[in-house]
Amino acid sequence: MVPPVTDMSSPTTGVVLAATPLGNIQDASERLRDALTQADVIAAEDTRRAKALAAALGVEARGRFVSNFDHNEDARREELLREARTGMVLVVTDAGMPIVSDPGLALVAAAHDAQVPVTCIPGPSAVTTALALSGLNVGHFIFDGFAPRKAGPREAWLESLKLERRAVCFFESPHRIAATLADAARILGEGRRAAVCRELTKTYEEVRRAGLGELAEWAADGVRGEITVVIEGGEPEAAEPGDLVGEVARRVDGGQRMKDAVKEVARLHRVKSSSLYDAALLALSDSQE
Repeated sequence: MVPPVTDMSSPTTGVVLAATPLGNIQDASERLRDALTQADVIAAEDTRRAKALAAALGVEARGRFVSNFDHNEDARREELLREARTGMVLVVTDAGMPIVSDPGLALVAAAHDAQVPVTCIPGPSAVTTALALSGLNVGHFIFDGFAPRKAGPREAWLESLKLERRAVCFFESPHRIAATLADAARILGEGRRAAVCRELTKTYEEVRRAGLGELAEWAADGVRGEITVVIEGGEPEAAEPGDLVGEVARRVDGGQRMKDAVKEVARLHRVKSSSLYDAALLALSDSQE
């Protein structure tokens, strides 16, 4: 059964996810302020930080604060779900949007399954902020959370990005950023462009945009703060025209004109249209003999 559509602009019951400022308190929305005062329960990654946020915003939270972090959110889920059936449960993390590499998923998934209303107060996100600031081609991107901590899994992850044409955004610790960038430069190429964004929206915000080799050298001396990295998508490996004839043939069999099929396949694989056209014609003549 599909639950009815509900106006969640000013919810009184259900689960409300709320984005909190990354650093600049002025990024807090009026809806976040209202939710902090109206919520019956405030499920916070760190209750001390959530209380400090409310104090900094000058609002008085009438609800009770409960911890909801990585190691207890599964155990906390049923309790919060019961609260959400009759009141408002506000979910916040230390900074940014809940669930995006932060707690919240267990409760939201359970609420959807139980047809308890779920809505979101949008706002700050390190992911979209870094993408916008990177100055890279990020029209298509993937988000990979935190880079793997250990060298072996990290190298395997970077190998998987060699032919990834979308930009990749991820978080990294200041203690591991130098090693990650050094591995990235070695595996993805020193010239592949990237941006290291640190302390977003804070006093010492900094965006370093360069090739991975240059960024690795810069990071070797140490980098501090909260770090988000964006690496531009890679270029596809050059293909031989003869290897692409089958793809052209499949498109033609599907009703596409030969010239259009050749043009599109050549563009996708970065080969000359004339060379691919000649190879396709040769293959066609061979098949007719």
